[in-house]
Amino acid sequence: MAVWALGINHTTAPLDLRGRFAFAVDQITPTLHALRSALSRQPEAALISTCNRTEIYCACEQPQLQHTLDWLAHSGGVSPEVLRAHSYTLTDGLAARHAFRVASGLDSMVLGEPQILGQIKDAVRAAEAAGSLGTTLSQMFQRSFAVAKEVRTSTEIGAHSISMAAAAVRLASQLFENLNEVKVLFVGAGEMIDLCATHFAAKNPKSMVIANRTLSRGEELASKFGAEVMCLADLPDRLHEFDAVVSCTASTLPLIGLGSVERALKKRRRRPMFMVDLAVPRDIEIEVKELEDVYLYTVDDLAGVVQTAQANRQAAVAQAEAIVDAGVQSFLHWVDQRSTVPLIQALNAQADAWRNAEMARARKLLLKGEDIDSVLEALSKGITQKMLHGAMAELRAGDSAARERASAAVQHFFLRKER
Repeated sequence: MAVWALGINHTTAPLDLRGRFAFAVDQITPTLHALRSALSRQPEAALISTCNRTEIYCACEQPQLQHTLDWLAHSGGVSPEVLRAHSYTLTDGLAARHAFRVASGLDSMVLGEPQILGQIKDAVRAAEAAGSLGTTLSQMFQRSFAVAKEVRTSTEIGAHSISMAAAAVRLASQLFENLNEVKVLFVGAGEMIDLCATHFAAKNPKSMVIANRTLSRGEELASKFGAEVMCLADLPDRLHEFDAVVSCTASTLPLIGLGSVERALKKRRRRPMFMVDLAVPRDIEIEVKELEDVYLYTVDDLAGVVQTAQANRQAAVAQAEAIVDAGVQSFLHWVDQRSTVPLIQALNAQADAWRNAEMARARKLLLKGEDIDSVLEALSKGITQKMLHGAMAELRAGDSAARERASAAVQHFFLRKER
Protein backbone atom coordinates (compact mmCIF):
# COMPACT_ATOMS: atom_id res chain seq x y z
CA MET A 1 0.00 0.00 0.00
CA ALA A 2 1.42 3.38 -1.03
CA VAL A 3 0.87 6.52 1.06
CA TRP A 4 1.48 10.00 -0.33
CA ALA A 5 1.05 13.60 0.77
CA LEU A 6 0.86 16.89 -1.12
CA GLY A 7 0.83 20.22 0.67
CA ILE A 8 1.61 23.90 0.92
CA ASN A 9 2.29 25.75 4.15
CA HIS A 10 3.54 29.00 5.66
CA THR A 11 7.16 28.17 4.77
CA THR A 12 6.59 27.24 1.12
CA ALA A 13 3.78 29.47 -0.17
CA PRO A 14 2.78 33.14 0.27
CA LEU A 15 -0.49 33.94 2.01
CA ASP A 16 -2.42 34.83 -1.16
CA LEU A 17 -1.51 31.51 -2.80
CA ARG A 18 -2.51 29.63 0.36
CA GLY A 19 -5.81 31.48 0.20
CA ARG A 20 -6.58 29.85 -3.15
CA PHE A 21 -6.42 26.43 -1.51
CA ALA A 22 -8.25 27.18 1.73
CA PHE A 23 -11.29 24.95 2.16
CA ALA A 24 -14.14 25.77 4.55
CA VAL A 25 -15.64 22.99 6.69
CA ASP A 26 -18.68 22.58 4.44
CA GLN A 27 -16.37 22.18 1.41
CA ILE A 28 -14.40 19.22 2.76
CA THR A 29 -16.81 16.43 1.81
CA PRO A 30 -17.47 17.54 -1.79
CA THR A 31 -13.76 18.29 -2.23
CA LEU A 32 -12.77 14.79 -1.10
CA HIS A 33 -15.40 13.25 -3.37
CA ALA A 34 -14.12 15.28 -6.33
CA LEU A 35 -10.50 14.35 -5.61
CA ARG A 36 -11.21 10.62 -5.36
CA SER A 37 -13.30 10.69 -8.54
CA ALA A 38 -10.45 12.39 -10.40
CA LEU A 39 -7.92 9.73 -9.36
CA SER A 40 -7.94 6.08 -10.35
CA ARG A 41 -9.03 3.28 -8.00
CA GLN A 42 -10.75 5.68 -5.56
CA PRO A 43 -7.85 6.07 -3.07
CA GLU A 44 -8.26 6.74 0.62
CA ALA A 45 -8.08 10.51 1.15
CA ALA A 46 -8.02 13.15 3.88
CA LEU A 47 -7.76 16.94 3.62
CA ILE A 48 -6.27 19.28 6.23
CA SER A 49 -6.94 22.98 5.68
CA THR A 50 -5.88 25.66 8.17
CA CYS A 51 -4.67 29.26 7.96
CA ASN A 52 -1.09 28.01 7.68
CA ARG A 53 -1.41 24.88 5.53
CA THR A 54 -3.45 22.82 3.10
CA GLU A 55 -2.45 19.17 2.86
CA ILE A 56 -3.87 16.16 1.05
CA TYR A 57 -3.06 12.64 2.26
CA CYS A 58 -3.90 9.59 0.14
CA ALA A 59 -3.36 5.83 0.23
CA CYS A 60 -3.74 3.32 -2.60
CA GLU A 61 -1.99 0.38 -4.24
CA GLN A 62 0.00 2.74 -6.47
CA PRO A 63 0.97 6.39 -5.75
CA GLN A 64 -0.66 9.08 -7.90
CA LEU A 65 1.25 12.19 -6.87
CA GLN A 66 1.29 13.92 -10.24
CA HIS A 67 -2.44 13.45 -10.77
CA THR A 68 -3.09 14.71 -7.24
CA LEU A 69 -1.01 17.83 -7.88
CA ASP A 70 -2.71 18.46 -11.24
CA TRP A 71 -6.13 18.17 -9.62
CA LEU A 72 -5.30 20.51 -6.73
CA ALA A 73 -3.75 23.07 -9.08
CA HIS A 74 -6.90 23.05 -11.20
CA SER A 75 -9.13 23.43 -8.13
CA GLY A 76 -7.14 26.50 -7.06
CA GLY A 77 -7.05 28.05 -10.51
CA VAL A 78 -3.27 27.96 -10.93
CA SER A 79 -0.95 26.02 -13.22
CA PRO A 80 0.64 22.79 -11.99
CA GLU A 81 4.04 24.46 -12.42
CA VAL A 82 3.12 27.29 -10.03
CA LEU A 83 1.75 24.89 -7.43
CA ARG A 84 4.76 22.58 -7.76
CA ALA A 85 7.12 25.50 -7.09
CA HIS A 86 5.42 26.20 -3.75
CA SER A 87 4.43 22.71 -2.60
CA TYR A 88 5.98 19.60 -1.14
CA THR A 89 5.28 15.98 -2.07
CA LEU A 90 6.07 13.06 0.18
CA THR A 91 5.59 9.30 -0.04
CA ASP A 92 5.37 6.37 2.37
CA GLY A 93 7.64 6.84 5.40
CA LEU A 94 8.33 10.50 4.64
CA ALA A 95 4.59 11.20 4.31
CA ALA A 96 3.90 9.47 7.63
CA ARG A 97 6.77 11.29 9.31
CA HIS A 98 5.43 14.63 8.08
CA ALA A 99 1.95 13.84 9.42
CA PHE A 100 3.41 12.88 12.80
CA ARG A 101 5.51 16.07 12.95
CA VAL A 102 2.53 18.24 12.03
CA ALA A 103 0.34 16.62 14.70
CA SER A 104 3.12 17.12 17.27
CA GLY A 105 3.46 20.83 16.49
CA LEU A 106 6.99 20.42 15.09
CA ASP A 107 6.05 21.86 11.68
CA SER A 108 3.99 24.79 12.97
CA MET A 109 4.78 28.48 12.79
CA VAL A 110 4.48 28.38 16.58
CA LEU A 111 6.70 25.48 17.64
CA GLY A 112 4.76 23.02 19.77
CA GLU A 113 1.41 24.81 19.46
CA PRO A 114 -1.49 22.49 20.37
CA GLN A 115 -4.19 23.89 18.08
CA ILE A 116 -3.06 21.93 15.01
CA LEU A 117 -3.76 18.59 16.71
CA GLY A 118 -7.44 19.50 17.10
CA GLN A 119 -7.55 20.66 13.50
CA ILE A 120 -6.15 17.33 12.29
CA LYS A 121 -8.68 15.43 14.40
CA ASP A 122 -11.43 17.53 12.80
CA ALA A 123 -10.03 16.69 9.35
CA VAL A 124 -10.02 12.97 10.17
CA ARG A 125 -13.63 13.13 11.37
CA ALA A 126 -14.57 14.96 8.16
CA ALA A 127 -12.86 12.27 6.05
CA GLU A 128 -14.68 9.56 8.00
CA ALA A 129 -18.00 11.34 7.42
CA ALA A 130 -17.19 11.63 3.71
CA GLY A 131 -16.42 7.89 3.53
CA SER A 132 -12.90 8.52 2.24
CA LEU A 133 -10.86 7.36 5.24
CA GLY A 134 -9.74 3.76 4.90
CA THR A 135 -7.75 1.45 7.13
CA THR A 136 -4.29 2.72 6.19
CA LEU A 137 -4.89 6.47 6.66
CA SER A 138 -6.97 5.82 9.77
CA GLN A 139 -4.11 3.86 11.29
CA MET A 140 -1.58 6.53 10.31
CA PHE A 141 -3.55 9.37 11.86
CA GLN A 142 -4.43 7.44 15.03
CA ARG A 143 -0.74 6.73 15.49
CA SER A 144 0.04 10.41 14.85
CA PHE A 145 -2.31 11.34 17.70
CA ALA A 146 -0.54 8.90 20.02
CA VAL A 147 2.87 10.29 19.03
CA ALA A 148 1.64 13.88 19.54
CA LYS A 149 0.41 12.98 23.02
CA GLU A 150 3.74 11.41 23.92
CA VAL A 151 5.65 14.42 22.58
CA ARG A 152 3.55 16.82 24.65
CA THR A 153 3.75 14.78 27.86
CA SER A 154 7.39 13.67 27.57
CA THR A 155 9.10 16.83 26.30
CA GLU A 156 9.13 20.57 26.91
CA ILE A 157 8.28 21.29 23.29
CA GLY A 158 5.20 23.32 24.17
CA ALA A 159 6.68 25.20 27.11
CA HIS A 160 6.46 28.99 26.98
CA SER A 161 4.77 28.83 23.58
CA ILE A 162 3.71 32.17 22.14
CA SER A 163 0.51 31.59 20.24
CA MET A 164 -0.84 33.76 17.46
CA ALA A 165 -3.33 35.20 19.93
CA ALA A 166 -0.63 36.08 22.45
CA ALA A 167 1.51 37.54 19.68
CA ALA A 168 -1.36 39.82 18.64
CA VAL A 169 -1.70 41.12 22.21
CA ARG A 170 2.05 41.66 22.44
CA LEU A 171 2.02 43.77 19.26
CA ALA A 172 -0.98 45.76 20.46
CA SER A 173 0.83 46.46 23.73
CA GLN A 174 3.75 47.90 21.77
CA LEU A 175 1.44 50.29 19.90
CA PHE A 176 -0.84 51.41 22.72
CA GLU A 177 0.53 52.68 26.02
CA ASN A 178 -2.38 51.27 28.00
CA LEU A 179 -4.64 48.48 26.72
CA ASN A 180 -7.17 49.47 29.38
CA GLU A 181 -8.11 52.37 27.10
CA VAL A 182 -8.42 50.31 23.93
CA LYS A 183 -11.69 49.31 22.26
CA VAL A 184 -11.33 45.93 20.53
CA LEU A 185 -13.45 44.48 17.73
CA PHE A 186 -13.34 40.76 16.93
CA VAL A 187 -14.70 39.76 13.54
CA GLY A 188 -15.77 36.11 13.54
CA ALA A 189 -16.60 33.72 16.36
CA GLY A 190 -14.47 30.64 15.69
CA GLU A 191 -11.74 29.00 17.73
CA MET A 192 -9.01 31.48 16.80
CA ILE A 193 -11.17 34.48 17.70
CA ASP A 194 -12.04 32.73 20.98
CA LEU A 195 -8.31 32.42 21.74
CA CYS A 196 -7.62 36.04 20.81
CA ALA A 197 -10.53 37.31 22.89
CA THR A 198 -9.26 35.29 25.85
CA HIS A 199 -5.79 36.89 25.62
CA PHE A 200 -7.13 40.40 25.14
CA ALA A 201 -9.65 39.99 27.96
CA ALA A 202 -6.77 39.23 30.33
CA LYS A 203 -5.48 42.78 29.63
CA ASN A 204 -8.85 44.27 30.60
CA PRO A 205 -9.47 46.47 27.53
CA LYS A 206 -11.98 49.33 27.66
CA SER A 207 -14.50 47.34 25.62
CA MET A 208 -14.77 44.20 23.48
CA VAL A 209 -17.26 43.63 20.65
CA ILE A 210 -17.91 40.46 18.66
CA ALA A 211 -19.15 40.88 15.08
CA ASN A 212 -20.34 37.69 13.44
CA ARG A 213 -22.56 36.69 10.54
CA THR A 214 -24.54 34.34 12.82
CA LEU A 215 -25.68 36.52 15.72
CA SER A 216 -26.44 33.61 18.06
CA ARG A 217 -22.88 32.28 17.76
CA GLY A 218 -21.53 35.77 18.38
CA GLU A 219 -23.73 36.14 21.46
CA GLU A 220 -22.53 32.80 22.79
CA LEU A 221 -18.87 33.87 22.53
CA ALA A 222 -19.54 37.40 23.79
CA SER A 223 -21.18 36.03 26.94
CA LYS A 224 -17.88 34.41 27.95
CA PHE A 225 -16.17 37.78 28.18
CA GLY A 226 -18.99 40.17 29.00
CA ALA A 227 -18.55 41.60 25.51
CA GLU A 228 -21.03 43.32 23.23
CA VAL A 229 -22.25 41.67 20.04
CA MET A 230 -23.10 43.30 16.73
CA CYS A 231 -24.25 42.26 13.27
CA LEU A 232 -21.59 41.92 10.62
CA ALA A 233 -23.68 44.18 8.37
CA ASP A 234 -23.10 47.06 10.83
CA LEU A 235 -19.32 46.80 10.50
CA PRO A 236 -18.75 49.58 7.90
CA ASP A 237 -20.73 52.13 9.95
CA ARG A 238 -19.06 51.27 13.28
CA LEU A 239 -15.50 50.49 12.27
CA HIS A 240 -14.26 53.93 13.37
CA GLU A 241 -15.21 53.15 16.99
CA PHE A 242 -12.45 50.58 17.45
CA ASP A 243 -8.75 50.98 18.15
CA ALA A 244 -7.95 47.31 17.52
CA VAL A 245 -9.57 44.92 15.05
CA VAL A 246 -8.87 41.19 14.98
CA SER A 247 -10.50 39.23 12.16
CA CYS A 248 -10.65 35.53 11.36
CA THR A 249 -13.60 34.22 9.36
CA ALA A 250 -14.14 31.60 6.67
CA SER A 251 -15.23 34.19 4.11
CA THR A 252 -13.84 33.67 0.62
CA LEU A 253 -13.79 37.46 -0.01
CA PRO A 254 -12.43 40.34 2.11
CA LEU A 255 -14.94 41.71 4.65
CA ILE A 256 -13.06 44.94 5.39
CA GLY A 257 -12.12 46.96 2.34
CA LEU A 258 -9.77 49.87 1.77
CA GLY A 259 -12.62 52.37 1.45
CA SER A 260 -14.20 51.33 4.77
CA VAL A 261 -10.91 51.76 6.62
CA GLU A 262 -10.22 55.14 4.97
CA ARG A 263 -13.63 56.40 6.08
CA ALA A 264 -13.07 55.04 9.57
CA LEU A 265 -9.70 56.81 9.83
CA LYS A 266 -11.26 60.08 8.74
CA LYS A 267 -13.88 59.80 11.50
CA ARG A 268 -11.13 58.89 13.98
CA ARG A 269 -9.21 62.04 12.99
CA ARG A 270 -6.22 59.92 12.03
CA ARG A 271 -5.91 58.17 15.39
CA PRO A 272 -4.07 54.91 14.64
CA MET A 273 -5.79 51.57 14.20
CA PHE A 274 -4.23 48.21 15.02
CA MET A 275 -5.51 45.41 12.77
CA VAL A 276 -4.77 41.68 12.73
CA ASP A 277 -5.99 39.52 9.86
CA LEU A 278 -5.69 35.85 10.80
CA ALA A 279 -7.90 34.61 7.97
CA VAL A 280 -6.84 32.67 4.88
CA PRO A 281 -8.05 33.92 2.40
CA ARG A 282 -7.73 37.48 3.72
CA ASP A 283 -10.54 39.21 5.59
CA ILE A 284 -8.90 42.64 5.21
CA GLU A 285 -7.82 43.97 1.80
CA ILE A 286 -4.03 44.00 1.54
CA GLU A 287 -4.07 47.63 0.32
CA VAL A 288 -5.08 48.66 3.86
CA LYS A 289 -1.50 47.98 4.92
CA GLU A 290 -0.31 50.98 2.90
CA LEU A 291 -2.43 53.45 4.93
CA GLU A 292 -0.34 55.71 7.13
CA ASP A 293 -2.25 55.31 10.37
CA VAL A 294 -2.99 51.58 10.15
CA TYR A 295 -0.82 48.82 11.57
CA LEU A 296 -2.01 45.68 9.79
CA TYR A 297 -0.54 42.26 10.54
CA THR A 298 -1.30 38.95 8.82
CA VAL A 299 -0.53 35.40 9.98
CA ASP A 300 2.77 35.59 8.08
CA ASP A 301 3.68 38.93 9.69
CA LEU A 302 3.31 37.36 13.13
CA ALA A 303 6.00 34.78 12.35
CA GLY A 304 8.82 36.97 13.69
CA VAL A 305 6.99 37.54 16.96
CA VAL A 306 6.29 33.90 17.65
CA GLN A 307 9.87 32.87 16.80
CA THR A 308 11.32 34.79 19.74
CA ALA A 309 10.36 32.15 22.30
CA GLN A 310 11.57 29.19 20.30
CA ALA A 311 15.33 29.23 20.93
CA ASN A 312 15.03 27.87 24.47
CA ARG A 313 12.92 24.96 23.23
CA GLN A 314 15.33 23.59 20.63
CA ALA A 315 16.75 21.10 23.13
CA ALA A 316 13.33 19.46 23.31
CA VAL A 317 13.06 19.21 19.52
CA ALA A 318 15.62 16.40 19.25
CA GLN A 319 13.75 14.39 21.87
CA ALA A 320 10.45 15.01 20.08
CA GLU A 321 11.94 14.02 16.71
CA ALA A 322 13.14 10.73 18.22
CA ILE A 323 9.61 9.98 19.39
CA VAL A 324 8.30 10.79 15.90
CA ASP A 325 10.89 8.54 14.24
CA ALA A 326 9.95 5.63 16.51
CA GLY A 327 6.28 6.15 15.66
CA VAL A 328 7.04 6.20 11.93
CA GLN A 329 9.01 2.96 12.11
CA SER A 330 6.14 1.31 13.97
CA PHE A 331 3.66 2.49 11.34
CA LEU A 332 5.83 1.29 8.44
CA HIS A 333 6.19 -2.10 10.11
CA TRP A 334 2.39 -2.26 10.36
CA VAL A 335 2.07 -1.38 6.65
CA ASP A 336 4.62 -4.08 5.72
CA GLN A 337 2.71 -6.64 7.76
CA ARG A 338 -0.50 -5.63 6.01
CA SER A 339 0.94 -6.85 2.69
CA THR A 340 1.22 -10.41 4.06
CA VAL A 341 -2.33 -10.51 5.44
CA PRO A 342 -3.89 -12.07 2.26
CA LEU A 343 -1.21 -14.80 2.23
CA ILE A 344 -1.73 -15.54 5.92
CA GLN A 345 -5.47 -15.74 5.36
CA ALA A 346 -4.98 -18.10 2.39
CA LEU A 347 -2.65 -20.34 4.41
CA ASN A 348 -5.12 -20.52 7.27
CA ALA A 349 -7.97 -21.33 4.88
CA GLN A 350 -5.94 -24.10 3.21
CA ALA A 351 -4.91 -25.61 6.55
CA ASP A 352 -8.55 -25.55 7.74
CA ALA A 353 -9.64 -27.30 4.55
CA TRP A 354 -7.05 -30.07 5.03
CA ARG A 355 -7.97 -30.47 8.69
CA ASN A 356 -11.70 -30.59 7.97
CA ALA A 357 -11.19 -33.22 5.24
CA GLU A 358 -9.16 -35.48 7.54
CA MET A 359 -11.59 -34.98 10.42
CA ALA A 360 -14.49 -36.00 8.19
CA ARG A 361 -12.61 -39.14 7.11
CA ALA A 362 -11.78 -40.00 10.73
CA ARG A 363 -15.43 -39.67 11.79
CA LYS A 364 -16.52 -42.06 9.05
CA LEU A 365 -13.96 -44.64 10.16
CA LEU A 366 -15.06 -44.33 13.77
CA LEU A 367 -18.71 -44.81 12.76
CA LYS A 368 -17.68 -48.02 10.98
CA GLY A 369 -16.17 -49.28 14.24
CA GLU A 370 -12.50 -48.90 13.35
CA ASP A 371 -10.00 -48.96 16.23
CA ILE A 372 -9.54 -45.45 17.66
CA ASP A 373 -5.74 -45.67 17.73
CA SER A 374 -5.56 -46.63 14.06
CA VAL A 375 -7.99 -43.83 13.20
CA LEU A 376 -5.86 -41.26 15.06
CA GLU A 377 -2.75 -42.62 13.34
CA ALA A 378 -4.39 -42.21 9.93
CA LEU A 379 -5.64 -38.72 10.88
CA SER A 380 -2.17 -37.49 11.85
CA LYS A 381 -0.53 -39.03 8.78
CA GLY A 382 -3.16 -37.56 6.45
CA ILE A 383 -2.68 -34.04 7.79
CA THR A 384 1.13 -34.14 7.72
CA GLN A 385 1.21 -35.63 4.21
CA LYS A 386 -1.04 -32.86 2.91
CA MET A 387 1.10 -30.19 4.58
CA LEU A 388 4.37 -31.63 3.23
CA HIS A 389 3.14 -32.57 -0.24
CA GLY A 390 4.03 -29.26 -1.89
CA ALA A 391 7.50 -29.13 -0.32
CA MET A 392 8.26 -32.73 -1.29
CA ALA A 393 7.16 -32.08 -4.87
CA GLU A 394 9.51 -29.08 -5.15
CA LEU A 395 12.43 -31.11 -3.78
CA ARG A 396 11.90 -33.86 -6.37
CA ALA A 397 11.15 -31.73 -9.43
CA GLY A 398 12.70 -28.82 -11.35
CA ASP A 399 16.33 -28.02 -12.12
CA SER A 400 19.13 -28.07 -9.58
CA ALA A 401 18.83 -24.34 -8.84
CA ALA A 402 15.12 -24.73 -8.10
CA ARG A 403 15.81 -27.74 -5.86
CA GLU A 404 18.51 -25.79 -4.04
CA ARG A 405 16.08 -22.91 -3.36
CA ALA A 406 13.41 -25.38 -2.26
CA SER A 407 15.91 -27.14 0.02
CA ALA A 408 16.88 -23.86 1.71
CA ALA A 409 13.21 -22.92 2.20
CA VAL A 410 12.31 -26.36 3.62
CA GLN A 411 15.20 -26.24 6.07
CA HIS A 412 14.23 -22.70 7.12
CA PHE A 413 10.53 -23.42 7.66
CA PHE A 414 10.52 -27.07 8.80
CA LEU A 415 13.95 -28.03 10.19
CA ARG A 416 15.06 -24.99 12.17
CA LYS A 417 15.65 -25.64 15.85
CA GLU A 418 13.39 -24.09 18.46
CA ARG A 419 15.10 -21.26 20.28
